Amino acid sequence: MLYAVLGVIAAFCAFIQWGDEIPLPTQNDINVKEAKYVSQVQKRDEKTKFIQKRIELKHDNSNPSGFMTVEEYEQLSVPKDRMSIEIEVPKIPTPADMAYVPQPSYKIVKYNNPPGSPEISLNKTFYERRQQNAQGIVSPDFKKLVYPSIYYYPDSASTACDLFVINLEDAKSNVHKILTANIIHRLSEPILSTDKKIDNYYTFRTLTPIDFSSDGTKLLVKEKIGNSKDGIWKTTPIVYDFNNAVSYSLQEVRDAIVYYWQENENINLDDKRWDIYPLGFSQDYPDWVIVKAVAYTGSAPVNLGTWAVNSKGEQSRLITLKNSNIQISINGFKLVKDGVIPPTISEQEEKQLKRIDKENKKIKKQQQKNEIKELEKSYKARIKQINEELRDTQKDYSLKNKIQGSTSENDILIKYEELKLQQEQKEQEKIEKQRQKELERVEKEKLKNSN
Repeated sequence: MLYAVLGVIAAFCAFIQWGDEIPLPTQNDINVKEAKYVSQVQKRDEKTKFIQKRIELKHDNSNPSGFMTVEEYEQLSVPKDRMSIEIEVPKIPTPADMAYVPQPSYKIVKYNNPPGSPEISLNKTFYERRQQNAQGIVSPDFKKLVYPSIYYYPDSASTACDLFVINLEDAKSNVHKILTANIIHRLSEPILSTDKKIDNYYTFRTLTPIDFSSDGTKLLVKEKIGNSKDGIWKTTPIVYDFNNAVSYSLQEVRDAIVYYWQENENINLDDKRWDIYPLGFSQDYPDWVIVKAVAYTGSAPVNLGTWAVNSKGEQSRLITLKNSNIQISINGFKLVKDGVIPPTISEQEEKQLKRIDKENKKIKKQQQKNEIKELEKSYKARIKQINEELRDTQKDYSLKNKIQGSTSENDILIKYEELKLQQEQKEQEKIEKQRQKELERVEKEKLKNSN
């Protein structure tokens, strides 16, 4: 131990007296070490990227790889446009203990048939779930679907309603358009809404679509207000104009009916229980809405006439007091079940879908293998490039060390350029020889095959 300490002291004293005899690290040695360090960092980064991409390919990008950066996480966390989300046609799941489950078939029928018949039907679970989406109506051009959403407020046992629009997808059959219509694609704001006050107990307010106009630009809706204990109080026709995004209350027709019976028959309908039934748009006058008025004064309803009102609610007129048929245009559509698909067809479709799915998985697996191979090839090429860059850098530093010139910086630079050019010429000659050998080998192969 003592000898070791004395040796260190002696070396230190020698360094003080003859410092030029102990070699100090040169700037060139520092540059070489720095280049090696940079090369190692680059290779480590490339390996991390390679592992990350390989995991993503194997997991089909469904799970995070564990190498996710903050930027990548933020990109994945951006809210998705719900209008671009694809919806599959719903299928009835097959229980494990059943060999066959009937698959329903669907067809498109007229919505307002017979005229004025559409009504909202509440199911048993409505009061438990406190919300229900009712039957929707599809426009004549199959570009949009309008449906009512009804809400239940248990505190006052009252209901309210909104009317929403879903833009249907393109490039699909009309049946498929309606089947894939999902509330996730609906427009955020309703086109019509009822009053949502809950201060009146047992009050219900609903909006029921009746029909589209023949050109699909207008929608006739009836707003029903009543009481669960007392029945319907009032029905008001409403027309929504899609072109101008405005709605028109057709209250004018109710006022006209009251005025007519007061003036001509001296009957005050405000003292009676009566209501109107919107039937649809007139076939002869597409901008007019036809309604039927009925009074409930005894065992049988009393006809108060068939009336017409324009779509903006500005004019009303009596058409007839008789129970005659009025030509109503029926324009909207709806989807109904049309029986079930035969078991043989369902089984054939299932087998075909299984074959297609199996083939798609096979193709996908092969594509995944090819992508991983290309990824590995790219990674190896990049590592080779980094190693070559390191060797070139080391050669460059070695070349600078060999230069013996004057203290003039210009002389050192000239010698460096000359030696660098010589090295490049030798490297080019080496590459040319290798290319020539390869050409000779190819020619020999051709001659061998031709013989």
